[in-house]
Amino acid sequence: MSYRLGVDVGGTFTDLLLINESNGETHTAKVLSTPDDSSIGVLNGIARICEESGIDPKQINRVMHGTTVATNAVLTGKGAKVGLVTTKGYKHVLQVARSFCPGGLGGWVSYVKKPLLAPLELTIEANERMGADGKTVKTLDEQAFRNDLMKLKAKGEVEALTICFINAYVNGEHEKQAKAVAAEIFTDIPISISSDIVPEMQEYERTETTVVNSYVRPQVARYVENLQASLHETMGQDLHLSILRSDGGLASANAAADNPVNLLMSGPAGGVSGAIHFASAAGYDNVLTFDMGGTSTDVALIQNAKARIRRETRVGDVTVRAPSVDVRTVGAGGGSLAFVPVLTKALRVGPESAGAQPGPAAYMKGGVEPTVCDANVVLGYLPSDVQLGGKMAIDKAAAVKAVKKVADAMGLSVEEAAEGIVRIANEAMFGALRLVSVEQGFDPRDFALVGFGGAGPLHANALGILTGSWPTIIPPGPGVLCAYGDATTVVKDEASKTYVTLIKNTNQASLAKLFHELTEKASSTLIADGISEYELDVTLQADVRYTGQAFQLSIEISQADFEAQGLDLLISRFDEQHTQLFTFALDEGHEIVMVRAIVSAASTALPLSKQITGNTTLLECKIADTKIYHAGQYHQAAIYERAKMVVGLVIPGPCIVGEMDSTTVILPGYVATVDTVGNLLINPVNANKNK
Repeated sequence: MSYRLGVDVGGTFTDLLLINESNGETHTAKVLSTPDDSSIGVLNGIARICEESGIDPKQINRVMHGTTVATNAVLTGKGAKVGLVTTKGYKHVLQVARSFCPGGLGGWVSYVKKPLLAPLELTIEANERMGADGKTVKTLDEQAFRNDLMKLKAKGEVEALTICFINAYVNGEHEKQAKAVAAEIFTDIPISISSDIVPEMQEYERTETTVVNSYVRPQVARYVENLQASLHETMGQDLHLSILRSDGGLASANAAADNPVNLLMSGPAGGVSGAIHFASAAGYDNVLTFDMGGTSTDVALIQNAKARIRRETRVGDVTVRAPSVDVRTVGAGGGSLAFVPVLTKALRVGPESAGAQPGPAAYMKGGVEPTVCDANVVLGYLPSDVQLGGKMAIDKAAAVKAVKKVADAMGLSVEEAAEGIVRIANEAMFGALRLVSVEQGFDPRDFALVGFGGAGPLHANALGILTGSWPTIIPPGPGVLCAYGDATTVVKDEASKTYVTLIKNTNQASLAKLFHELTEKASSTLIADGISEYELDVTLQADVRYTGQAFQLSIEISQADFEAQGLDLLISRFDEQHTQLFTFALDEGHEIVMVRAIVSAASTALPLSKQITGNTTLLECKIADTKIYHAGQYHQAAIYERAKMVVGLVIPGPCIVGEMDSTTVILPGYVATVDTVGNLLINPVNANKNK
């Protein structure tokens, strides 16, 4: 009997989900993250989930892992010292950065540029030049280049090297030549070239992306290698480790270590994949997702059971050319700190977080400041009877004491202060949901809402009210859904090429030839990992704009549709998307900027875990009576155990539904139903339509 394991490392908790590949049976575990070395938390979690499930670790043959190692390296500024090689005359490419200053028109007045990821003192120039047509203008002066590299090495600071030449996206021969020379001198550090990492036009973006790849590469490679060695020791040499990419696909451990720039949004992508899995199984292909953890909340929009992908990934102040699920993050999590500034006396929540250490006051880990989690405890939404992770007790008295700091500062009761904290957190999440829906031309009322993460189900009903998105769906195991997404996604890779051409000036045959070349290139990495070419699914994309625009849209098509409809398909789909976003479309001027092929392993659907059926009544699921504070008053409520709930059971609010990894709040005037997949579907009692 074989198993696969999904592992997701968050800022506060590490979540694990073990799936029996033959019958879909699942086991879950949640342990505290270990920020100093996240692999320790992963191994602790594996030990716990195997112990609690009684499964031999050697029965696990695949581990799918969403990691924040690359993200944290960028956010904390603790990546490698990167040396940069540019074409002569382009040494300041990162410093100039398209002269961008964040903020309004006067942003330059107060803007202080952060240190470059590849500092000028570690940047050298190579005497070479490639033309925009891909023809050599000036050959690489190897001897001068070798001398400069020796001087750079003598400084003893470079831990990773980046080579990025002008126009290398058209022809990367000079970069490959330079890499071969550099490899003779820098024999023990990774070397990244832009024509391998991101062969796309725009010099600054290409350089920044390749530099970031080098910046996080040693740390990610070290983490992946150490984790893989530990897993092989525990589970056997046949174990296959895959890392979740930012775009929701999987990469082999080796591919992830070589191209870590594709992992910057690895963590949030897992939750989106898990939400799609359960929402689609329940018949909802258009959903908004919000993943609320201990530190932050990630939101995304899913249309036709597919996440929207953007071609850029942003982490902090760093933006790179790497595909990622269009996730927006806001600093509102269960551990977000609430405070009242002395000057304004206005309640603020986040983005600072108590994190895993010291954590919320209610966790009794040393935290004393009020958090969103403590406010939920005060309101009775997170009752002290329910233990997080099956192991962690909650101290209500400590939560009340912490929230009282805010209450005293504002002259409110503790309950009023707690409700204010929760409402502000909800509004912050609502603002993020508007970014992916209303501001992209979508009405949130046309979507269902999926709430997950350790804290998501606590706030899901309230977010449903703010967005008007019904039903609000709480999937099974919502606290470990990111791990479920990691375990159910597929291996993926892509290849792209700049192709700036008016559609009217090209033809279907030439574009089909280019698509074929890119498909072969993207397929090669998957075939090298042992996947048969007959098991590969191919999706084609073209980035299209109107001539003169600096903005383009990624148009996705299948091979069959392209063969049948040709270039007209690109035009019609671009006009449709452009109208969605901007309310208009033009008759001509359509220009292709970039083309790519995305190749993934054909997915084999895992069987869904069998749901409980029978005649169990709501009363038999009841754990205790309680009361919750909502809309300025207390309400009598009940606490139910989700593990006992059968398909078709109706759960009226106000009530609380507890489970191992999360707690769901159903507010007065709302009712939940257990569907055939095991989801809780929350709707208004007086709902007139069933979405």
